Amino acid sequence: MTLEYLSQNKAHGGDQFVLTHQSEATETEMMFSVYVPPHEEGAKLPVLWYLSGLTCTHANVTEKGEYRAACAEHGVIFVAPDTSPRGKAVPDAAEEYDFGKGAGFYVDATREPWSKHYRMRSYVEDELPALVEANFPADMARQGITGHSMGGHGALTIALRNPGRFRSVSAFAPIVAPSKVPWGEKALSRYLGEDREAWAEYDTVALIDNGARLDHLLVDQGTADNFLEKQLKTGLLSMACAKAGIPAEIRMQEGYDHSYYFISTFMAEHVAWHAERLG
Repeated sequence: MTLEYLSQNKAHGGDQFVLTHQSEATETEMMFSVYVPPHEEGAKLPVLWYLSGLTCTHANVTEKGEYRAACAEHGVIFVAPDTSPRGKAVPDAAEEYDFGKGAGFYVDATREPWSKHYRMRSYVEDELPALVEANFPADMARQGITGHSMGGHGALTIALRNPGRFRSVSAFAPIVAPSKVPWGEKALSRYLGEDREAWAEYDTVALIDNGARLDHLLVDQGTADNFLEKQLKTGLLSMACAKAGIPAEIRMQEGYDHSYYFISTFMAEHVAWHAERLG
C-alpha cells in the first residue's frame, strides 16, 4: 500500500512525518502522523500509539502534545491516527460535534449509512499497524497505547480486546463507560444499534467486568474537567480495576481541565512510563 509523505520536519534530532494513504478499512483517504526519534541505523524502536478525542484529527496532538522531546530521549516512535474517516462521500452529522466525522469512537459500525466507512476499529487495530511496521523502524513486539477522552476510550478498549499486544496502557481523561454516558449512548446506538450487548466490547468497564485484563494502567484525570461527572465517570474505572485486581494508578490532577494544556503537562511522564515498560 502506497504512502504519500505530506511533510517531514526535523525535531529533537528525529523526524516528524505527516502521511496519507488510501485505506482499505474505511474506503477513504486517511491521514496520520509519525514521529521517529534519532536512532542508530538498523535499530528497531518501540511504538507508542496515541488516539485523539472528539472533534480532533492527527494534528491536535502533533501540534500541541509536546511529546517529541520525551520520545527522543527515550527512543520511542509516536503514531497519531485520525479519529474518523473523511471525505465528501462519508456520511456525517455536521451539526453535531460528538457524532460523525471527528467522532468515530474507534468502532466498526454495523448500521447504515455508517457501516461502509466508519471502521476505525479495523483501521487502528489492523491496517495502520501493518503500514507502520512496513514503513518505519518499528519493533511491533514492543507496543504501548494511550489516548485522550474518546481516544482514551479507544486505547483502553483496544488494549483489553487484544491481550498481549501492548506492554503498556495509559490514558488522559478517558470515557470509561460509554454505555452509561450521553456521548457513548449516542454514538454506540447509532453506529451499532440498540442491542446493548453489542456495545460491551467498546466499553472499558464492561470489558473488565466481563473478565478482560491489563497488567497495569496509568490514567491522569483533571479535577476541573467539566466533562468529568457526566461523560467520563473516572470513578467507575477505579472501582472496576479494584474489583478485578488490576494494578491501576489513577491520578486526579488538581485544577486541570480537559484541554491540551492538561495533556501536554503530563505527556512526558506518560512517554517515560511507557518507555520503561517497553524496554
